[in-house]
Amino acid sequence: MTSFMLIDANAVPCSIARWARRLLWVLSLATLTTACASLPEPVPRPDAHALADYKATELGRLTSASAPGPDVSGLRLLASGDDALGSLAALADNARHTLDLQYYLIHSDGSSRSLMQRVRAAADRGVHVRLLLDDLNTAGQDQGLLRLTAHPNIEVRLFNPFPAGRIGTISRLLASITDMSRINHRMHNKMFVADNTLAITGGRNLGDAYFVQSKDSNFLDIDMIVAGPAVRALSATFDRFWNDPMAYPVTALVDPSTLTGPASQADAASKPTVAPVVIPDTDFARDLKQGRLKLVWARATVLADKPSKIQSEGQPTNAEAIADDVDRLIRSAREELIVISPYFVPGVRGLELFKGLRDRGVKVRVLTNSLATTDAPAVHIGYARYRTQLLAMGVELHELRPLLNARQAKLGSFGSSHASLHAKVVVMDRQRALVGSMNLDPRSAKLNSEMGVLMHSPEIAQQLALLFDEVSRGSYHLSLGDGQRVQWNTTPPDPALLDQSEPEAKAWLKFGIKLLSPFAPEEML
Repeated sequence: MTSFMLIDANAVPCSIARWARRLLWVLSLATLTTACASLPEPVPRPDAHALADYKATELGRLTSASAPGPDVSGLRLLASGDDALGSLAALADNARHTLDLQYYLIHSDGSSRSLMQRVRAAADRGVHVRLLLDDLNTAGQDQGLLRLTAHPNIEVRLFNPFPAGRIGTISRLLASITDMSRINHRMHNKMFVADNTLAITGGRNLGDAYFVQSKDSNFLDIDMIVAGPAVRALSATFDRFWNDPMAYPVTALVDPSTLTGPASQADAASKPTVAPVVIPDTDFARDLKQGRLKLVWARATVLADKPSKIQSEGQPTNAEAIADDVDRLIRSAREELIVISPYFVPGVRGLELFKGLRDRGVKVRVLTNSLATTDAPAVHIGYARYRTQLLAMGVELHELRPLLNARQAKLGSFGSSHASLHAKVVVMDRQRALVGSMNLDPRSAKLNSEMGVLMHSPEIAQQLALLFDEVSRGSYHLSLGDGQRVQWNTTPPDPALLDQSEPEAKAWLKFGIKLLSPFAPEEML
């Protein structure tokens, strides 16, 4: 089922119709294509590592002076797009030695251009920049990547790349038609690390929609500012991927002689015609200017898949994947479990996990996307299969509505733009919380590489729980009606919803989901 292999649950927004047209084109052309490109042989290179003398940096001294002890990490929630964008820019502005960026995707839009301008400015003043980018969504960005890597202080590598046909998505797929099992695995990690001392990590990629800068559709997402020993664990994860043979320098995949125009003209995530956005000033940026850190200090652990998971053919070992660790965390809840996952496909294993919690009297509360808000309709098929069973065992299900309540100030103003959930959060008993890149679905568990920060902090856990409460109040809450029929409800109640299914979703989308549902292989969702 090639179509579902290529519809990544964490990819850029897409419609079933568009993907269906692409699939038909690919399959038609593939029958005429006999030669497929292969990846170049990896070039031997010495391993590179994060900054060792981080304590001697300005940020290192600031962090050491702020921390109450050597074994705790500093933490700060970034719930609004403005806070996230401004805080990322502040890290770039305050780095003096190194910047390490690892992302699943960087959009070619104003937000990314503004951030990458700050990163390039850091390189201009002598900061060594390493950018590691998954190659799935880089079609059309080769010139910008070459311009970046032409800078003497910037290195760019692409993880699990497409060897040829790089001009567009269709041509890439054609060039890799015999290698689908490899390209179906993606590096989904997200982190931005300054001087191996301060980092931002969580659910956000880089792009307008992740920072609520798009006029049409924006993501509700969560990141964390991290300081202290957890940053060294993040950097160690970065180094493992950076030094892995599947991380190819851009110049090994794109001929540098094809670079057009001066290297200073653009960057990896921008087009000359895209105007940069204004970077908002944030409390975190002002704190750094004043030489202070306002963070919550607590024990924190980084959970991260190994790079070898990408080559595990969907059967990673426990040593390669964190899925079992996440299951154990969920199972450890004693009173309440809160799950925020945009792509939520529990499967049989997840059902058993939640049933065990409910049998022990644990309150299980889930916030996910509705069909009207999801950017991955195929994944919604997998979720919808389990709604009735989840509701029957007493799991609270909440689905995001397309328009967020204006009172949700912590998230920033979405205005009239369409909202879609993208945050990935698990909260146990309002005492511990996991924030990262991992969804509760088969793709995150088996196929993509994922990561997250586990925080033993009642303060952070409570902040996330309150955010869940705030968003869920304005979302659909689901129940079972006569004949075990799923019903959507709101507060205050809307009688018109009683006869509706998948409210606010377009009719063509409902039809497409119904048509494709019998053919959607869960292991690919």
